[in-house]
Amino acid sequence: MDWFVHTLKDYPELAVFLTLSIGYFIGKFKIGTFSLGTVTSVLLVGVLVGQWDIVISPNVKSVFFLMFLFAVGYSVGPQFFGGLKKDGLPQMLFAAIVCVLCLICPYFIGKLMGYDMGLTAGMLAGSQTISAVIGVASDTINQLNIPADQKAALINKIPVAYAVTYIFGTAGSAWLLASIGPKLLGGNLVEKAKELEIQLGGDSIGDDPSLASAYDRVIYNAYQISAQSTACNKTVAEIEEQLKNKGRYLFIQRVRKGKEIIDVTQDTLVEENDVVALGGRREFMMNYVAVNEKEVLDVELLNFPVEVLSVMIVKKEVVNKTLAELRGEKFMHGVVVRTLKRSGIDMPILPNTALNKGDMVEIVGTKKEVDFAAAHIGYPDRATNSTDMAFVGLGIVLGGLVGALTIHVSGVPLSLSTSGGALISGLVFGWLRGQHPTFGRIPEPALWVMNNVGLNIFIAVVGITAGPSFIVGFQEAGWGLFIAGAVATTIPMILALFLGRYVFKFHPIITLGCAAGARTTTAALGALQDAVKSKTPALGYTVTYAVGNTLLIIWGVIIILIMS
Repeated sequence: MDWFVHTLKDYPELAVFLTLSIGYFIGKFKIGTFSLGTVTSVLLVGVLVGQWDIVISPNVKSVFFLMFLFAVGYSVGPQFFGGLKKDGLPQMLFAAIVCVLCLICPYFIGKLMGYDMGLTAGMLAGSQTISAVIGVASDTINQLNIPADQKAALINKIPVAYAVTYIFGTAGSAWLLASIGPKLLGGNLVEKAKELEIQLGGDSIGDDPSLASAYDRVIYNAYQISAQSTACNKTVAEIEEQLKNKGRYLFIQRVRKGKEIIDVTQDTLVEENDVVALGGRREFMMNYVAVNEKEVLDVELLNFPVEVLSVMIVKKEVVNKTLAELRGEKFMHGVVVRTLKRSGIDMPILPNTALNKGDMVEIVGTKKEVDFAAAHIGYPDRATNSTDMAFVGLGIVLGGLVGALTIHVSGVPLSLSTSGGALISGLVFGWLRGQHPTFGRIPEPALWVMNNVGLNIFIAVVGITAGPSFIVGFQEAGWGLFIAGAVATTIPMILALFLGRYVFKFHPIITLGCAAGARTTTAALGALQDAVKSKTPALGYTVTYAVGNTLLIIWGVIIILIMS
């Protein structure tokens, strides 16, 4: 054991990876619907590893924290600036007000309880489930004109308060929104979710082949046409229109004429004994009943490539269209929209769901038709392993340089810090990527590493560094800190629900999504969608999430400045 500990002290990078390994392992476990999550698990494991008094350069956590913050901004940038448009402004204003409440409540509770800026900043981070505040607040404390030992003591208290208040911050938020929220917003939200779906065209979702859940697929069957078939001696266009009038949105992809297989056009004539490859969404094919057509197994006819392609919505002629309007475009023939993501969040696939610039749609069909549709929708986001590191590096440097600028007001240094600058830079660079998708590509797996691993390496170093003083700090804080954090979580959340209902007059489902987004609690969004049996809360989540993720992180600077 002595050899093991000495080795970790000599090679502290091994201690970081040990912390990550155990923290990620513990973070996977759930008790009911509650989980500590990887961030809190990594922090607590880091505290335990830190009891061996392992010294790690602070530059390590700074590098990964800047990478994480840039990735956060990059992810939400398109939605953040997109929300500045007329339709998104009410949600942005709602999120801004809620974020101010999320700052004011911990501040006044901290003052009332007599907490210093370290405990108060940690309570803000944990009660509002915004772990990035740990780094931003620490950077700001380091800029204060106070002794180094006092800085270290304050910084080491931040993860203590975070760990104590985070548990209710995440579990309590989900419980408040999913259980208490429906009662405060007027009753049975399952019915209200269905009403919203109907407003969005949900009553006709079965009538549109472009509207499919993630588990749906385009499938094809082969049918031999008889002389009595209504399809006999008609063109492909006439047959597809005939099927459409019967509520079956299907399309013919190929036709076998004798031994020859041909790719059809709208003018191709279908004759007796021809075998057609009829395709469409799974439920349409399952509901299609052949009357004067015989279903056959024609492997050669059905054996053609189908492509699944993610496309970023960029083209002006598609932006702000509904999914139903998109389906009506000629370039969408034979193509199905399988998923729609906004800022990485799955959106409800309903006819009247509007498409925003920067949204990612996943379309399915033959390669020829998918490529044709993609050219009219936006920029194909084809799978790649390459990240535009010139773009990433420049973004972090420029953001850091801006954040490093300091303005002194009455002797108090005001600065975004390099971390705040990296966040703002990420927002701008993410928006630029949405406007000009030919550069600045960060593949989703790489973005996950920057977001997830970047944050958790930072948290691991924080935990290891704070380890020796963590237990003492926990004992000093006591259980009163847990209660204070629960109050700091509850008050803004309850006020947010009343704000959405009585001031902004949002639909109850949208109010719930907005409240979850402004607090950046993805776990709460999942709980909401389960509670109302619908994905519609996501309609209120994305814009408010972009605002919340930005302002709540910046509050890490503000809380220290106003406490000092």
